[in-house]
Amino acid sequence: MNKKIKYFIIPATVITLIATASIGYYVKNDTKIKEYTNIPVDFNYGDFAFDVNPETGEIIVEKDGVKESASMPLPKQKVSNVKQSENLVSWDYPDEKMSAKVEKKEHYLDISFTSNGASEFEWPKVSAKSYMLPIGEGKYIPSDDKAWKEFLKDEELALIESFSMPFFALNKSDYSILYIADKAFNNTLHFNTDDKIQFSMKHEFPSINENKEYGFRLYVTENNPTHVAQIYKNYIIEKGEFKTLQQKAESNPNIEKLYGAPHIYFWADQMITEDDIHWNKIREQMDAEFVTWMKKLLTNHTEDGAGEFETIIAQVKNQDYVDKYQKRVITTSINQVLKVEQFYNPDIFPDVDSKTKKLLDKGVGNLSEQELYECNKGLLKGKLKDATTDLDTWAKKTTTDVMEDMYDSGITKAWVGLSNWANGLMNPAMVEQANDQGYLIGPYDSYHSIHEKGNRDWNTASFEDKSLYEEATIINKEGKYIHGFLGRGRKLNPTLSLPSVQSRTGNILQNGILFNSWFIDCDATGEIYDDYSPHHPTTQEEDLQARLERMDYIAKERGMVIGSEGGNDFASSVIAFAHGIETPVIKWADADMRKNKDSEYYVGGYWAPSGNTPDRYGKQVPIKSEYRNIYIDPAYSIPLYKLVYNDSVITTHHWEWGSLKIKDEVGNRMLTELLHNIPPLYHVDEKMWNENEDMLVNYLSTWSPFHEKAVKQPMTSFKTLTEDRLVQSTEFGEELKVVVNYSADDFKYEGETIKAKTAVIYGVDGKQVFDASAY
Repeated sequence: MNKKIKYFIIPATVITLIATASIGYYVKNDTKIKEYTNIPVDFNYGDFAFDVNPETGEIIVEKDGVKESASMPLPKQKVSNVKQSENLVSWDYPDEKMSAKVEKKEHYLDISFTSNGASEFEWPKVSAKSYMLPIGEGKYIPSDDKAWKEFLKDEELALIESFSMPFFALNKSDYSILYIADKAFNNTLHFNTDDKIQFSMKHEFPSINENKEYGFRLYVTENNPTHVAQIYKNYIIEKGEFKTLQQKAESNPNIEKLYGAPHIYFWADQMITEDDIHWNKIREQMDAEFVTWMKKLLTNHTEDGAGEFETIIAQVKNQDYVDKYQKRVITTSINQVLKVEQFYNPDIFPDVDSKTKKLLDKGVGNLSEQELYECNKGLLKGKLKDATTDLDTWAKKTTTDVMEDMYDSGITKAWVGLSNWANGLMNPAMVEQANDQGYLIGPYDSYHSIHEKGNRDWNTASFEDKSLYEEATIINKEGKYIHGFLGRGRKLNPTLSLPSVQSRTGNILQNGILFNSWFIDCDATGEIYDDYSPHHPTTQEEDLQARLERMDYIAKERGMVIGSEGGNDFASSVIAFAHGIETPVIKWADADMRKNKDSEYYVGGYWAPSGNTPDRYGKQVPIKSEYRNIYIDPAYSIPLYKLVYNDSVITTHHWEWGSLKIKDEVGNRMLTELLHNIPPLYHVDEKMWNENEDMLVNYLSTWSPFHEKAVKQPMTSFKTLTEDRLVQSTEFGEELKVVVNYSADDFKYEGETIKAKTAVIYGVDGKQVFDASAY
């Protein structure tokens, strides 16, 4: 067929038929949105006309007489089997082994591509003056911006992992063109920044996947993030996938404890601290036999071994004092062996109290993890006697005392995360204290990586079922196993993980530990896989579904308020909170940040002495200038995710980039937390709390009551109020509004002055001003 057909269609009516080089339609709709979303009543889906050129895949849209490219032409292909009807055009690319279809729907174009044997296909290729991309919370990206051009140079981003929602918007001169990926799996964005930023999408058709189709909805709308997000939100509602926090709280009222709650990672991983030891007496009780036993346990059952401990013990023998460093090494070594199942030795621990004996009578191998820690603490107390404080006071100063002080200072709501479930099992009184104060408290957990040989230092990668390492790990299409986190071990196939989830959570909870929340690493990040193993082939869609099922199991069967890393919206109906949407991991591959320990940008290591916050989380570092625009500059930030999910998923920073992590940016981040309704994320230990109590309490006295109101409402508006985009406003429901001035100059707004570096909250109770200039 040499000629293509052009249609001009007003719904249900064919106006004319002309021989031409493309196929064109007119889509009209002025239906007002009347969903629950509280969007202003004058919002409507835009009317637009469009032309299709099958040979190049080019689509031109026209709105109010203005034509724009929705998809740039690709190299011309041979076309066959062109069919057209009132609302649909379809064709084949015989050489590419692909079929294409564009169908007019009421509000949008439904565009789909089907493989007839092709392994991949690239469409669309797009270009615009600027973009609205849901990278994390959302980014406004001018196509000629130098920082973004450098950052995206030759970049490839997996859509379902790199975007928090599977859409992208092209900002043209007079309107925006919105693509929503109906089938987000196996899509990769390829960026070209040789001139201005452009990108294309490539879809892979895995051999193990019987679904050979991918596609998009294409909308034309006003050039602002509120309307773009609203269209996507209605798409989610239409699919029945939107669920508010209030709806989630119907099955678990504890979710309401998140309203007004800062997110706090609480660092206290010691069973006994330096303050619990009477150092003038310890040498008498740590006899040679006990020291030898500790050396053996450290050598055989810990990664660090006994070398440092042995050196320090030799030094202390010849001193009449124990210095600070020596105390730290001895305390750390004691805590390490207290975790070891082989700790009990009747020759070393002859004096056993009745409570500990009762546990020993069960057989050490039959004890739960929580019982093991209780038993080992009892054994140690029996050995050290009056060289330590009373057993029920161990670690109290760094755990329950800090938590109680937080509450007494005015922090009456908090989500408390522990870096490991063991930290709670070691100190169940701490978990009970959090519950008594009305806090949510829960452990970090992960089913992403699996190690061949498990150990307590990395217990999330250890599994009871030892067959999983060989029989349930993921193989890529090259036939190689996919490595686990930091290159260690392998990735576990989620479809084979649920029995382990059930077993692990049951083991942790069996003695009644009062966890009421659970954090699952990776499951909401979109880091999913096609598994080409011949024994358990699994598609990305099946991988993702299994992740949702295991989180749903923990939420429903274990009664936990569930959260995950990332928070990409495929998980929005399951999770209540997420860490990483607001500030993700900043440039993982930068050597100055990750490897060069002498660099001012080095973020720090994963381990800290004395159970304090590791530098990776607590050390303040500046952000490199080339990354500031990308990750934290408010001029480039737009709350796309919040405009869709503000009252559905509570999102905050990745734990590596908490609210206080970035030097000289604490105040700006406070302003963004108010503007976007983001919980601050802190890393707290005894030292950090003592140093920062006043600052945290002052800020939270403003933030917490605001969040408690705003989180129950949809975000209904986002606006930039100045050309430099440094004064912005958001609205929540019909009663709350926030105006933030990030700039160094005061700003006149509706008859009043918004001072530099301040946020003004307008609500039913008047207005409240927060000044961030001091931070």
